[in-house]
Amino acid sequence: MFEATRIVAIRHGQTAWNAEFRLQGQIDIPLDRVGQRQAASLADALRDEGLSAVIASDLGRAWQTAQALAAPLGLPLSADPGLRERCFGVLEGQTRQQIDQQSPELARRWHSRDPDFAPEGAESLRVFYARTIAAVEGLVAAHTGRTIALVSHGGVLDCLYRAATRTALDAPRSWTLGNAAINRLLHTPQGFTLVGWHDAGHLEALEH
Repeated sequence: MFEATRIVAIRHGQTAWNAEFRLQGQIDIPLDRVGQRQAASLADALRDEGLSAVIASDLGRAWQTAQALAAPLGLPLSADPGLRERCFGVLEGQTRQQIDQQSPELARRWHSRDPDFAPEGAESLRVFYARTIAAVEGLVAAHTGRTIALVSHGGVLDCLYRAATRTALDAPRSWTLGNAAINRLLHTPQGFTLVGWHDAGHLEALEH
């Protein structure tokens, strides 16, 4: 007999660099005003979710978002560096347009999603995926049978989606990784299962 663990996976709220399509990686960028409002909407949206804990990446944008969720609900909050965004090395701080224009060959390999390609100082997709999934599996083991919120980054959520749908690392992405959207997964001894993706109903009122 085993108990399933429910995972509510959330990407941090928007930052100025998100709006500029600038690679953040592990550079510590805070939420902008839009991101702060997005984060503030999460507690009401998840009030009846039965959460027992909130665990976040220790990067500021994720930690700010997690605080906005955990504090109003009185939930324990902790940080796990294993939930950090992928390290993009020399590409961090550049926009996608700059990378395409200034480093076309590097950009080509980047866009091809070669699992073993890593720009100088960066994690490869394969290394990043292994790090991310190991971190989440460790958290699941510590909260078996409960419902936990993981507040992290787009790359981490991409890895979880691929793990749950058995999608290859080099397959093109066809799913959305929205800031402060709510994504639901289940974890059992058989692995991850996708329950629901990109629930953004709580963000609609912020657009008006």
